[in-house]
Amino acid sequence: MSDLRQLRHFVALAEHGNFARAADAVHLSQPALSRSIQALESNLGCRLLDRNTRGISLTTHGELVLEHAQRLLAGNRELKNAVSQLDNLEAGELRLGSGPYPAARLIPNAIGRMAKRYPKVRITLQINNWLELRDQLLDNALELFVADSRELLNDPRLNVEPLRPYRGVIFCRPEHPLLRKPTPTLNDLFDYPMASTQLPQEVRQHLQTITARDEPLSIQCDNFMVLKTLVASSDVLSLAPWDVVAEDIQTGRLANLPLPEVMMGQSAYALITQAGRSLSPAAQAIRTEILRDEQLFSSLNDASPSP
Repeated sequence: MSDLRQLRHFVALAEHGNFARAADAVHLSQPALSRSIQALESNLGCRLLDRNTRGISLTTHGELVLEHAQRLLAGNRELKNAVSQLDNLEAGELRLGSGPYPAARLIPNAIGRMAKRYPKVRITLQINNWLELRDQLLDNALELFVADSRELLNDPRLNVEPLRPYRGVIFCRPEHPLLRKPTPTLNDLFDYPMASTQLPQEVRQHLQTITARDEPLSIQCDNFMVLKTLVASSDVLSLAPWDVVAEDIQTGRLANLPLPEVMMGQSAYALITQAGRSLSPAAQAIRTEILRDEQLFSSLNDASPSP
């Protein structure tokens, strides 16, 4: 019977692709790692990998064992976290995901309050698009995430808890030439590049319709802080939910373009977890902080611009 230590060594080897890097990662000598892998193969009665000049490659058996090993190790990690978190969250780990827009305001605010209340909980944040985050959640690499939910609503494996929607805005630098026009039109926008994070299909199709362009974006970048810096230093335009640019617009670092309502949509943030799975105490705590932030922002900063 294989033990978790051997499975951990095998997963490290599969991830790093050669014995030298994997041995470093698990703090073993190469001969010791090799003996551990041989013992695992002996216990399972099959060959798990082929050695070659470039490193190693997994056999068919190896691919199957890797899949199950990752699940077992994730389950073991979750068990340890749950036990360690029972005593007032004095230890443990939280693996959290976020889309680019929630990561620009909502998630840092929630993590900041969580870290103040529970400083011994280790928090790992992954920022990605909603599809990658969904896959990580279903692989047990994340416990929950906040992202656009439009393409996740019909997935029975997911529990989708909608958060407050925010009106979309198109923003630019305060000295942008378009701001000198009394009433900018849609055609005026086409003279300037448009940048955004990856768009949900529904939003992309809407922009394709009103712009009559197959590709409405000139620049795609999933780092929203990079987009804000780009817009502030050039004539590039960008679109975002109001909540992530509200402070910049109110302080004059960025400006909101007054555009027809047809250009505007709403955010569709949601808190996503696996259906039928209980949250750990740390995940429950961050959920509480996320919902609390939504209430705080609503009461303190609800001056959404009108078109």
